[in-house]
Amino acid sequence: MTDWLKAAQSQEKDYLNDLTALMKIPSVRDDSAATDEYPLGPRPAQALAAFLEMAEQDGFRTKNIDNVVGYAEWGEGDETLAILAHLDVMPAGKGWDTDPFDPVIKDGNLYGRGASDDKGPGMAAYYALKYLKDQGVAFNKRVRFIVGTDEESNWTGMHRYFEVEPAPTMGFSPDAEFPVINGEKGQVSLKIGATATNGDQYVLKSFHSGLRFNMVPREAVAVVTVPDRQAVTTAFAQFVDDNPISGTAEETEAGLKLTVIGKAAHGMEPEQGINAGTYLAKFLDQYEFAASAKSFIHFLGKYLHLDTRMDGFDGAFTDPVMGELTMNAGILNFDQENGADIDMNFRFPKGITPDELEANVKQVTDQLGMTVAQGASQKPHYVDPEDPIVKTLMQAYIDQTGDTEAKPEVVGGGTYGRLMERGVAFGALMPQTPNTMHQANEYQPVADLIKSMAIYMEAINNLVTD
Repeated sequence: MTDWLKAAQSQEKDYLNDLTALMKIPSVRDDSAATDEYPLGPRPAQALAAFLEMAEQDGFRTKNIDNVVGYAEWGEGDETLAILAHLDVMPAGKGWDTDPFDPVIKDGNLYGRGASDDKGPGMAAYYALKYLKDQGVAFNKRVRFIVGTDEESNWTGMHRYFEVEPAPTMGFSPDAEFPVINGEKGQVSLKIGATATNGDQYVLKSFHSGLRFNMVPREAVAVVTVPDRQAVTTAFAQFVDDNPISGTAEETEAGLKLTVIGKAAHGMEPEQGINAGTYLAKFLDQYEFAASAKSFIHFLGKYLHLDTRMDGFDGAFTDPVMGELTMNAGILNFDQENGADIDMNFRFPKGITPDELEANVKQVTDQLGMTVAQGASQKPHYVDPEDPIVKTLMQAYIDQTGDTEAKPEVVGGGTYGRLMERGVAFGALMPQTPNTMHQANEYQPVADLIKSMAIYMEAINNLVTD
């Protein structure tokens, strides 16, 4: 019987060299730099080209599709096993102790953007596939290792792949946690809007918080003019002391600048973060702002603050299999040029629809004179735990970890696995390891990454030799 962990450990040096080279590419989607050649900006395309060049040198057949998605392929057969990873990363944001794009290993942990989401896990799965190929394993299926370049936004790359390439028979995405994620909640964003209007004495000149809809905002900054700056500054200092945030008040030519620092977290588990934007709005809501500025502040401070389950909208919902509905207030902006712009991102189980969510929110926005519009949505996804791919992956995880109590899980995160009828998410976050995806100081223990490579080795081997 193959010692898969020993095999993975033999790959550690080369794996870390290739992984850190990819992590040094700041592959954040940048629409402002998009061109016909690089539709998602140059950096994601750079990461894709670097990966495909590496895979070609490793002996795989490769293909670049429009600089937005690509794949490395091995094996033959009527069936196709797909392994779907992504090379794009979230914006780094602030609060890092190290350079987010200069990966370092400290105390056995690899720090850097992409260490956990998704370059570290993706490369662990790639190295597992590469090892099996190099060992001469006879594949009875075609295997495509497919890499997208905008998973953290709207999946343009992977959707393009499924438009122009045959659908895989089955597959997994190494972009979540172990053991096996056989269910993913649906997703939809509701866009709340209003023109920017103010009263006379209290004026909200600007309010900005959030980098992405699927990320709890770590920082919020507002510029206001008020009758008594000193009184507001004093009250703000007390508010900061009384809450789990930090913050500063600064007098500027434009007005009183208030900054709140909270804690970023993945939008699928917003309760794990501290939403700086709603805390700042909660503070401002005590003052006599008027018109749409008041509506914006009140909506955030009363209805979104500390509410991740839609309790304030009478919309809380739980499915016995897929769990609770969650809500993340990810983008919170107000300025004279663009008006009010709020992005509420929902992860919903089966049994409730985006139209129902919109109706619940609309009851509040109508009262405040704000608009609500529904963005693109994804339906809930579920694969039967008895499906052979789930059972095979589960067994590999159990064999390599000894965790006989493990069961398939349903999560709020959305992975490429949902693009396949028989698609799941599989690792690489271990149950005992903190989830730092989308946060400052993102990391993965190197030992976990090597262990995950061993799990992937056994799993892929069993799927392609059954």
